[in-house]
Amino acid sequence: MTSGERHRHALFALALSLGAAAVPARADVYQEPDAFIAEIFGSKPAPKVLWLTTEIQAQAGAILGHPPAQLRQRYWSDAHRSVWILEEIGKEELITAGFVVADRHIDHVRVLVYRESRGQEVRYPAFLKQFKEATLAQGDRLDRQIDGIAGATLSVGAMERMARLALFFDRMSRR
Repeated sequence: MTSGERHRHALFALALSLGAAAVPARADVYQEPDAFIAEIFGSKPAPKVLWLTTEIQAQAGAILGHPPAQLRQRYWSDAHRSVWILEEIGKEELITAGFVVADRHIDHVRVLVYRESRGQEVRYPAFLKQFKEATLAQGDRLDRQIDGIAGATLSVGAMERMARLALFFDRMSRR
């Protein structure tokens, strides 16, 4: 191979690697958030807003292990239940999940959009049913242990943090 051919091969390899870095992350959309909300309430009600005061931000940060990304959280509710569409990083990408909180416990959870390359098993009913009836215990911890999934440890952790956050936000919204 001549030096010119090696140079072209090197440039071609560089172009391929730069192109691969520019490819957007994969996103498996299992259900659009608006459709999830409409499914729960029969139609999509007007959203409400929970403003994240300094106190709420501090507690949410303790639950997440990092400060919340926003200053307000949109949610939907009626007299008995609330719906929270939350996002949290699994390993490298966001996981979007919908949580229904009824009478201070989790009634229903669904993974809506999954962007990670592995760990999508967190979307299966066999995993999600562990959250059914979960409440917050002392220290804003779940009242139960959530069993992990081999190869999905970070996604499981993200789902658990979001469940805790949904319960905490529901409590704050009903003050």
